[in-house]
Amino acid sequence: MDTAELADRLAIAETLALYCRGIDRCDADQLAAAFTPEAVIDYGDGAHPVAAVIPGLMAGLGAMRLTQHNITNTVIRIAGDTARAETSCVALHIIPGPEGETELTVGGRYLDTLARRAGRWLIAERLYVMDWNRSVPATMALEGGLLGGLQRRGARGAADPASAWWAAVGDT
Repeated sequence: MDTAELADRLAIAETLALYCRGIDRCDADQLAAAFTPEAVIDYGDGAHPVAAVIPGLMAGLGAMRLTQHNITNTVIRIAGDTARAETSCVALHIIPGPEGETELTVGGRYLDTLARRAGRWLIAERLYVMDWNRSVPATMALEGGLLGGLQRRGARGAADPASAWWAAVGDT
């Protein structure tokens, strides 16, 4: 593997991580920046243009108290200015409800076709495969014991502590 391929692999990994950041912070602009403008996404309900999918994602995920998408085990194959990546994902969703919160954890894989555009790797097509899920009453504790001192908490959008942290170095 030469240095150019290593650089491409790192750039693809960055795009996949920025997708997760965009979706977890409910940042529609950052999420859109991970895709080509004409990208299509199929989460299992058919292929739809990315521009039509993002508003629905923001509404659905924005109704949740928090989400955290963790990606691992990425297999990448590069052919010129296109690539394929299969990436495992475990995503936690805290969903408010009338009888308390629910923890929905979903395990699956992203099957992505990526394209290099103006030197950046972007997702051109995404197919999602759900492998498993688990739904239980939420057990998250925010007070008491060791947790009482942990007052810096993740949030959506600009309220997240990382927003100001990245802004201090001119990145978002």
